[in-house]
Amino acid sequence: TMSAVLGWVAALLLSSSSCVHSQSPRRPVFTCGGNMTGDSGLIGSPGYPGVYTPSTKCVWRITVPEGRVVALTFRSIDLESDSLCRYDYVDVYNGHSNGQRLGRFCGTFRPGALVSTTNSMSVHMVTDANTAGSGFLATYSAAHPNERGDRYCGGRLVKPSGSLKTPNWPEKDYPAGVTCSWHIMAPRNQVIELRFEKFDLERDNYCRYDHVLVYNGGEVNDDKRIGKYCGDSPPAPITSEGNQLLIQFLSDLSLTADGFIGHYKFRPKGLTTTTAPSTTSTPLTTTTTAMLKYSVALCQQKCKRNGTLEDHYCSSNFVITGTVITVATREGRLHVTVSIISVYKEGNLAIQQAGKNMSTRIAILCRKCPFLRRGLNYIITGQTDEGGRGSVGPHNYVVAFKSKNQSVLNTFKDKRC
Repeated sequence: TMSAVLGWVAALLLSSSSCVHSQSPRRPVFTCGGNMTGDSGLIGSPGYPGVYTPSTKCVWRITVPEGRVVALTFRSIDLESDSLCRYDYVDVYNGHSNGQRLGRFCGTFRPGALVSTTNSMSVHMVTDANTAGSGFLATYSAAHPNERGDRYCGGRLVKPSGSLKTPNWPEKDYPAGVTCSWHIMAPRNQVIELRFEKFDLERDNYCRYDHVLVYNGGEVNDDKRIGKYCGDSPPAPITSEGNQLLIQFLSDLSLTADGFIGHYKFRPKGLTTTTAPSTTSTPLTTTTTAMLKYSVALCQQKCKRNGTLEDHYCSSNFVITGTVITVATREGRLHVTVSIISVYKEGNLAIQQAGKNMSTRIAILCRKCPFLRRGLNYIITGQTDEGGRGSVGPHNYVVAFKSKNQSVLNTFKDKRC
C-alpha cells in the first residue's frame, strides 16, 4: 500500500544523508537534483509520488566513500512511454560528467541494480512539456568494488584477457532484477575478441525480457550496437571495431536460467586470426557491403517493384508492418526507425523493446527507392546481416499498409517457403 511505501521511505530517510527534506514523517518532498553523499540515500523525481514536473532537467550527483562503488536500485519508475525514450527519460552515468552511460529508461520498465566503476554516479531526469506518470524513486548505496552474488556484477576490465559471467555462475541460476555492465578497454592500437563459452538466458523471439547487449565503444549507443542476444545458443564470436566494448546483461523480475560465461582477449588491430571470424564485428559491416553492391547508376534507375507480396514473403529475411518514426541520411542512404505494428516473419532482425513498444532500424540502400515518409505506415520486406541489421533495396516489396492488408498477411504467417 502507499502508506506502507511512504513509511519505508521515511525510515530510510532517517538513516541517510541526501538532498531530501521531509515535511512530515510520512511524506518526503523530493527536490530537482542535488549532490548526494554518504553510504546510502534516496532520490526521487520532483513531486513523487504525484505527477512529475514538465519541461525540466534534474541532475543528481552521487558520491560514496573512496574505495567503494555506487549501486543504484529503482524502487519505482513511471514515465511517459516511448520506444526510443525520446520525450521523458532517466539517464544513469558512470561518474559526474562525460562518463559512460549505463542506461536510459522510460515507461514502467524497472531495471535491476546499476553499478558504477568508481565512487561516483550521476542520474539525469529530462522531461518535455507533457507529463504522463508519477516519476521515479531510487535508492543508492556504497558497495565493495569486487562484491559479487545476487545483486552486483560488471565492472571495468583492462587486463589483456579475462572472463565475465552472470551472478551465481555456475552454482545456480542468475537472480531476477539484475543489470550488469562490463566495460572492456584495450590499448588504443588493439581490438577485443569476445567469445561466449556457455549461454542460457530466458528465450523470447524479441529478447524483450532477459538479454545481453553488446556495443562498440564505452557507452550505450544504438548506432554502435553489435547485437542483442537471448535464448540458449551462444552468440557468434565478436571482434570490436575499436579498443572498447560495452557488454550489458539484464534480467527482468520473472523467469531466470543458467546464465553465461564469456572470455575476452586483446589482439593488435588488423592482425589476422585463426579463430572463427566474428559475424557481428560491427553493426553495419555486412549491411554496408550489401550497400556497395548498389551502384549509383542502379539507384538512378526508375523505381519498379516486381512480383507479389507472397513472392517476397519467401525470399525476404523479414516481413513487418510499422510506422516510420525517424528518417536520417548517412553515406547517401536513408536510415529509418520503424515502430512495429506486427511481425510476420522475423528472421534475425534486431528488434528493440521499451515497455510495450517495439522498433527496429533499417537501411534503405537507394535513398529514393523505396521512398519512405515519416509518420506513414508500411508493409516492409527486406534482408538482414548476421548482426540483425535490416536493409531494403529497390527490389524488395515495400508498400503502404492499410487495414485491409491484415487478413492477407495473416495467411502468410504459417506459410512454408
